[in-house]
Amino acid sequence: MHVTESDTDRGVTCELSGFLEGRREQIAQRWADAALFRTVFTVSRDEAVEACKAVVDALAEVARTGRLEDVVAPGFDTVREQLRRMSASRALAGISPSQLMSEVAGLREPVTTLLRAEFEDLTDERAHACLLDLTVLMGTLRLVVMETTVSAGEELIARQREQLLEVATPVIELWEGIVAVPLIGTLDSARSQIVMESLLEAIVDRRAQYAILDITGVPTVDSLVAQHLMKTVAAARLMGAECIVSGIRPAIAQTIVHLGIDLGSILTRAGLADALAYALTRQGIAVSPREVAGALPR
Repeated sequence: MHVTESDTDRGVTCELSGFLEGRREQIAQRWADAALFRTVFTVSRDEAVEACKAVVDALAEVARTGRLEDVVAPGFDTVREQLRRMSASRALAGISPSQLMSEVAGLREPVTTLLRAEFEDLTDERAHACLLDLTVLMGTLRLVVMETTVSAGEELIARQREQLLEVATPVIELWEGIVAVPLIGTLDSARSQIVMESLLEAIVDRRAQYAILDITGVPTVDSLVAQHLMKTVAAARLMGAECIVSGIRPAIAQTIVHLGIDLGSILTRAGLADALAYALTRQGIAVSPREVAGALPR
């Protein structure tokens, strides 16, 4: 019978899979004391052991398929979420990515020690091939952990960015039936969407009849920003509220004219105070001009 090199490789990987399955308990018991598992699964040591067994099972499944270098091998699917939570937990504990990778690399030594004990002659070709496969497989595990770490970090950054956008676009109730959004900084598509959603929710929750968009703190207004403003105004009107844009500075007014942007359908006022006075007046509330100190009565 002719045995090809691929057949030999397949036999070695299957042998590695059998070793991982047979030594599952011993590997899990040794891994449970490693920092990667011990500091994450703190309820009991048994919890850490079970988590270790799940990872060993995943490695055995990957070894069985022979896809030792494939980070998307189906065997890793069962533990990918667990690895993501573990890496996120270690990151919250102040562990850097390089330290986390060192902790994952430290899992190889206990398994290697057990695997060496399986062979009487470590110079045997099959022993060498099996140890090499284990090294490759543990290296792939490190890549999977790194991938899940990056993914968890990106998700965290996205959540934090969304939270910052919400904080940066507060909706203020100036008077009964009057809400305002003071905008500060650049108004891009993502932030404009949050402004619109927050404003519409405030209009419904507070039964506002007037909504003021104050752009005093917006440094520049281009065609995209103007389009976002017009969409927000239109959406507010659909919700039954009259929308007022305030804080258009002379420089911004000139830019709007030069760009040929038509804001004729939008009610504007010079400042937030003027917009509030307009809304109050429309509600039948008299607004008296502020008396200047030292002025003589008429």
